[in-house]
Amino acid sequence: MITWQVAADGPLLRLDTRLSRALVHPDRASELLADLGNVQVAVPVLVVVLVYVAWRGRATGTDRWWLPPLAAAVLMALVPAIVVPFKELIARGGTPVVPPGTGYYPSGHTATAMIAYGASTLALLPWLRSAYARRGAVILCAALVACVSFGLVRRGYHWPLDVVASWCLGTVLLASLRLFLGRFRSDPPTLS
Repeated sequence: MITWQVAADGPLLRLDTRLSRALVHPDRASELLADLGNVQVAVPVLVVVLVYVAWRGRATGTDRWWLPPLAAAVLMALVPAIVVPFKELIARGGTPVVPPGTGYYPSGHTATAMIAYGASTLALLPWLRSAYARRGAVILCAALVACVSFGLVRRGYHWPLDVVASWCLGTVLLASLRLFLGRFRSDPPTLS
């Protein structure tokens, strides 16, 4: 529905424009928050977590120890394969704060952050011993994605609907990863 509204210049776009005008206030803090969605920041976090998860799985003799890291890496690789064609197809212009151009819908930074931090969290959850640690990881993941999203809109790099569209995409992809990993999950052995 969001894509249809953006492509057809629907009534939701007027609300998007008003919301953007109210939220845009470029400053250094919003730029730093937006930068958390850069590939150079989010993907290394994912790589570190996946290496740790693979190492722990192999060291403890977990069956298919390689599956969660591989699935998360493949999901991250799918992000540009899905987002870039949509950017080309929709060719949405940017906010008045950014230079003229197209390719702002959906937000690649939001999708990158959501998948990198979300896949990291899903891969790491079975290795966290307490419910408190697992809850903390999920909260940290959600906070990082929220910060990136807020920073992108506040800085004026993206319209709010660009970010919301990436939330929708990310939710579908992460839910798919969770279902996939749940089919093959065995509790990791405990180290004595």
